[in-house]
Amino acid sequence: MSVPHILLPGKRVSLAMTNHDHLADYHRWENDPGTILGFGTQVAQSWEVRAGGWEAQGRNRDYPQFEVVTTDDHTPVGITTLQIDPAVRTAEYVVLLAPEARGKGLAAEATELTLRWAFEYTALRMVWLKVLEPNAAGIAAYQKAGFQPAGRLRQSGHWLGRPCDELLMDAIADDFLLTTEPA
Repeated sequence: MSVPHILLPGKRVSLAMTNHDHLADYHRWENDPGTILGFGTQVAQSWEVRAGGWEAQGRNRDYPQFEVVTTDDHTPVGITTLQIDPAVRTAEYVVLLAPEARGKGLAAEATELTLRWAFEYTALRMVWLKVLEPNAAGIAAYQKAGFQPAGRLRQSGHWLGRPCDELLMDAIADDFLLTTEPA
């Protein structure tokens, strides 16, 4: 396993540069039934679509992705993404954890690190997300990381084949506790 380029170290996980060598892992995580359920996408994604997305993403500065790696042995366990709207200095947040990494509290730490990057390094004003209302674990992780409820999109998602609401959550720089001083 190659040593990752760590961008922001954490206690149990760190944010690193994404790695093309791990694209097959990313694809596997995205096509896990639990991921499809949590994102409400309802369909698996082909390898060709994922590989093409990697190439397009590499050319887009407003779509930074971070690989989430364990701090102790640098095992890749997820990806976080900021989909930046440069006109208003905000971003949509997306997190994806490997199925084997879920349920261990890693999503909250990865989310907090990504918010730190968003506010301290990227100088965003606000970061928002959508989460399916039945996803109680996701909502708890987001709240622990600093997101707050911001609204509801009625019956805009699907959970186990049934319509459900999507909750909007946001975090703003003024509310986010910066844990370190700038260098």
